[in-house]
Amino acid sequence: MPGIRVKDGESFESALRRFKKKCEKAGILSDLRRHQHFEKPSERRKRKLNAARRKQMARRQQENL
Repeated sequence: MPGIRVKDGESFESALRRFKKKCEKAGILSDLRRHQHFEKPSERRKRKLNAARRKQMARRQQENL
């Protein structure tokens, strides 16, 4: 888990903002959301396959423009 050191004279809000940015970059919140409920391996494959299809369709549409 990312940690920060509060600098002298730094407000709590700015320290919290820095901490949130570090957590976002580390992908902690998305990881927690993903592990909130168990996902069967078949569901994970389907989700990844659908994401790849959407990405490919978007690429094709971008090329056609």
